[in-house]
Order: sequence, then structure tokens, then C-alpha cells
Amino acid sequence: MINVLKIGFIFLFPLTVFSQKAVEEEDYVNDNVLKYDDYTYKSSIKTIQCYESNWEYAAPIIDLNTTQQIHLSFDDLDSDQKQYSLTFIHCNADWTPSDLMISEYLAGFFDLNIINFNYSVNTFQKYSHYSILFPQQNIHFTKSGNYLMYVYLNGDKKDLVLSRRFLVYDNKVTIATTFRQPIGGEDQYNKQHIDFSIYNSGYDITNPFADLKVVITQNNRWDNAVTNIKPTFMGNNTLTYSLDEASTFNGGNEFRFFDIRSLRFLTEKVKEHYRDESLKNHTILYPEELRTTKPYTFYNDINGNFLIKNTNAIGNLDLESDYVYVEFFLPYLNPEPSGNFYIMGKLTDWRMNKLSRLTYNPKRFGYETKLYLKQGYYNYIYVLSNDNNKSGDETLIEGNHWDTENNYNFFVYHRKIGTYYDQLIGFKKLNSLKR
Repeated sequence: MINVLKIGFIFLFPLTVFSQKAVEEEDYVNDNVLKYDDYTYKSSIKTIQCYESNWEYAAPIIDLNTTQQIHLSFDDLDSDQKQYSLTFIHCNADWTPSDLMISEYLAGFFDLNIINFNYSVNTFQKYSHYSILFPQQNIHFTKSGNYLMYVYLNGDKKDLVLSRRFLVYDNKVTIATTFRQPIGGEDQYNKQHIDFSIYNSGYDITNPFADLKVVITQNNRWDNAVTNIKPTFMGNNTLTYSLDEASTFNGGNEFRFFDIRSLRFLTEKVKEHYRDESLKNHTILYPEELRTTKPYTFYNDINGNFLIKNTNAIGNLDLESDYVYVEFFLPYLNPEPSGNFYIMGKLTDWRMNKLSRLTYNPKRFGYETKLYLKQGYYNYIYVLSNDNNKSGDETLIEGNHWDTENNYNFFVYHRKIGTYYDQLIGFKKLNSLKR
């Protein structure tokens, strides 16, 4: 579909790209500087999975007082055996490093070697697959809060490979939530509002305005997380948060999807499969549609996640799934003057960078890009970003509907008087349809 609103400008600016500089970072710049975020430092590392081990769609969030573990896995396209290790850093609520010493939040060893690895089987793209579970018997966490895990090479902590955020909670308060449409105005048709209360009976919070921080994320995204919410009412060991614009999110739309679990058959969104002269797999998706003016239609999605699978494999899916160049095309009559478009989802680590950015092709009148992905089932959306909007805005391409199915996570952090780190004392999940 062509954006008809821009037809009047085609004769004035047919080939020139007017684009505000977007909020974008370099890819794979291994300058020995650790970034306290989900980041990949080497171009050979692909398909990083980090989740609570019981369910591959789960966020990497575990309870301090249980035996829950985080699963970490990744592929190395160099297809050799390397000595990978990982360690952990405790972070404040804003993901800056806390002042805790490593011995204050870790018991046992402070580093883990990743010894579980295998080579790919029956794939054109050769790779090594590494995986690990933590915490383990010889290393466990003693403090709740935000954590950054990073992988390094050959025992050199400056030789960074990847970093991932995860969270460890210790529920000391109870969170009650109420999901509803915003009241009045256009927002009631396109946004989602959440009122909530925190009950702290038996747990002392002396100054909630200064010592308490509440963070809400939507579909495990951190670019549009809400981080500055203050209680509107206090009393009887209850903190009430209501009628606050801070806890209002764009409803957005259900995620787009494509299925490359098989490279022998064409699925709903796939136009063509082929293999080039160098035996690299390629998949061309059908041109996308702008969904801004389309009515909302519900279908089951996985909220930006992906599933690695090869329907033709007979053994280990992690080792028998091949890599594919997936080609995307978004028709758009003229270049967007207000920023750059990005593909957003777990397939791009929820990041807006050069790898996820689409490039305008004036010959095709649209935006295009190519991603090198492992076989599976993928969710994604298109977002716009510029210097004036630090988060990705999906509404220009995807539309905005209050009744969209979304997952929300609530995090309550507390810094006790006399301490120098943020505890994660409350965690709750909310689904907009299963409330």
C-alpha cells in the first residue's frame, strides 16, 4: 500500500532523502567499553537467547528465593571452539552499576566458563552453538535487583562478546493492577492505561517519593519503558497510582510475522526462497502494508519474540536450523522527513541501530533491508525514531488500538535508608486480555 498522504510531494522531492538523525548506535564497536544494555560486540555472534529457562518466550526474570534459572545461548558463525566465560554486575534501577562489591551480591565463584557447545549439523552456514544455565550450585545471587551479564573471550574481560540484562526479584510488597481505556479524548481509542496499587504491610517504606522507584515495560521493551511514576495517594500501608499519564501506553497493533521454519515451502508472508552461488539461503517477503488506517484485527502473536525451529530437522533444532538472508520491503512513496525506520523485535535485540535500520530505495519507492536470521518463526514491527523521540514510535506504520493484546511487567525498586543499592522488592506480570 502506498502512503497516499504524501502524493502531493512526489514532484517536489522524488529522490531526496530528508531525514532527521535518529537515535542510533554503532554496531559491533568493540572498544572495550561495556554497555549496560543488551548488546552484541562481535559480528560473528548471532541468535542470542536469554530467558527464564522454563519457557523460551519468558523474559529473563527470576525469583531470588527459588531454583529458577536463566538460559543463555548463542551461535558463533566462526564455527570453531572458543573459550567463553561470563560474569555479572549488579545495577541500580536505572541500569547504572551499583556500588556493591561483587562479593556482596554473588556467593561462590564470580565467573562461569561456557563448556556446553556443539557444531551445527547439515547446514550451509556452519556455526558453533553455546549454551549455559545460571545460577548454578557453585554460583548464586544474594541480592535482588537489576543485573548485567556479559560474556568475554579467553579470560580477558576487556575482550567483550555480548551483554544481556536480567532481573532478580524478592517480593516484599504486593502489586494490584487495573487495566482500562483512557478516559475521554482520542486516547481512549488508541491507548492503554493501567492503575495500580502497592501494598507494603509488614515492610517499611519510610519515604516512597524518594526511596521507591516503579518501572513498567511493555512486551519486554526498554526503549519505551515508564520510569518516573509517583504515588497519587498514600495511606494504610497502601500506595495508589492512578489518573497518571505516565502509566498510559500506546496500544499499538499485533506484531507482524513471518515463518521460515521450512525453506522448501512458501508460507503466508513468504514470496520466494532461493540459494545463491555461494550457497547462502535467501527469503524474500511479500511487500508490507501500512496498517495505520486499517481496522484492528486480533490474532495470536508472540509479542515480538521468535522461535528457532526447522520443520525438516530430525534432531537438535538449535544445531540443524540454517541461516537465511531475509529481505524486507516497506512501500512508502517519499522518504519520511521526520526520522528513520527500524525493524523492532527480539530479532534485532529490540535495538535501533544500523543493522535494524531500513534504507530508502527511490527506484522501488519504499524502504528495504536484509537481516541474516536463523530458521524459525519471527515477530516484529516497524518503528520510527529521531532525536525528538528517544523511543521507537510504531503508530505511524502499525496503527494504534486500545484493544491490542500486550504484556506488561511491573517492577518496584526500593533503596533502604543507609544502603547503597536498589532492591527489586516487587514484580508482577499483566496481560491486557487476561487481566
